[in-house]
Amino acid sequence: MTDVQPIDIRARRPASGLAVETRELTKWYGRNRGILDVSLEVPRGEIFGFLGPNGSGKSTTIRLLLDLIRPSAGTARVLDLDVATESLEIRHRTGYVPGELALYGSQSGTAAIRYFAGLRGGIDTTYAFELAERFRADLDRPIGKLSTGNKHKVAIVLALMHKPELLVLDEPSTGLDPLVQQEFQAVLRETRDEGRTVFLSSHTLAEVERVTDRVGIIREGRLVVVERLSDLKAKAVRHLEFEFDRPVPAGLFDGVEGVRDIRIEGRVANISVEGMVDPAVRAASALTIVNISSVEADLDEIFLAYYRGETDAATPSPAREVTHVG
Repeated sequence: MTDVQPIDIRARRPASGLAVETRELTKWYGRNRGILDVSLEVPRGEIFGFLGPNGSGKSTTIRLLLDLIRPSAGTARVLDLDVATESLEIRHRTGYVPGELALYGSQSGTAAIRYFAGLRGGIDTTYAFELAERFRADLDRPIGKLSTGNKHKVAIVLALMHKPELLVLDEPSTGLDPLVQQEFQAVLRETRDEGRTVFLSSHTLAEVERVTDRVGIIREGRLVVVERLSDLKAKAVRHLEFEFDRPVPAGLFDGVEGVRDIRIEGRVANISVEGMVDPAVRAASALTIVNISSVEADLDEIFLAYYRGETDAATPSPAREVTHVG
């Protein structure tokens, strides 16, 4: 009798080029909202920042992607695999650092690396120990006796050691000192440069700003924006300070596109500019500029702008406010 070979149904589906794809993904916890109608696409080979405060739905989204919980509605695919039916293969090809760590407290870091390497099929641990050295991880003491930061170092090593196609990180840098954070960010860039994908969930906005290609902001369970970081920042409010060679006339910036919140004090004008700064600079050039400084918009300000309540978000930008001092 001829053996019948199983048919791999995945071979029938062309690769999408996406590491993560969700369609109207929804999760309710009884009557409580988890996430609502989240539709998202994350291409392979990028670092994607997923932003939102505690309770916004970040961890719920991640748990749905890894089939740790099941959706109330909608669908999700990870690495072209269906989350509901192919989660074992997804976990084999991903690395994950949860927001709440649950490692074996009695194990040392070295023992944990060797144990999980065995569980994954006897992978080479060379890269794991290289990462541990770069992060200055304490691998000798029991994990349960380590500080929060050192526990996260071990967790990051365990998630990265098999060089996964997709690295999913839920608040991974908790407790890491600044030097280790810099090394960690370098490793994330290396991961992306090798064509692999990072899904980085965080409320540490400075960290996301340094490493991500695109960001998504989730508010009260709903995805409110997904954009390239450069495009998002281009829409933000910038703060400019001009110092002139003479006192600033009151109407210098009247009617200038995008200018908000003008504050004039003698020879110095501080303004906020929404969008492009060129019109403001052209207006200022009517006088002799002695000095100009700019505070670039950061994600903290951008995030707060998008995280206003629905009523505030629907309110038009406030009218220009001019303050004269002295």
